[in-house]
Amino acid sequence: MRYLSETPLRQAIEKQLNKVELSHQFAKAVFFGNNQEFKFGTKEEQEVALSCRHLIQNSIILWNYLFLSEKISETKSETEIEKLLDTLRGSSVMTWQHINMHGEYDFEVSNRKPLFDLKKILELKIES
Repeated sequence: MRYLSETPLRQAIEKQLNKVELSHQFAKAVFFGNNQEFKFGTKEEQEVALSCRHLIQNSIILWNYLFLSEKISETKSETEIEKLLDTLRGSSVMTWQHINMHGEYDFEVSNRKPLFDLKKILELKIES
């Protein structure tokens, strides 16, 4: 009865259900091959495939966190930082639309400038 009578409770539950659904969509987007079916003979092979999917998902989430942290650390204005943080509070870092899942990736180490200034990111202090 609380669920029916308390609007904030319903909204909180709906928000959590949306997060779960988003995680399922994310997993499906990463595991696009073979119609999202495991076509492996042994349990060990299935576990390796599942672990690879988790590794890819975690890599995308890490990249998103680093990218967002870099943007916040580059922002000079306190009001702009607060605006960015408000936007982040209402969204999720579990997003993948900017990732080319069918792309070709070059992991060759070169002397190019790093994508993220980790020292600057680690020095970033955000009070909640």
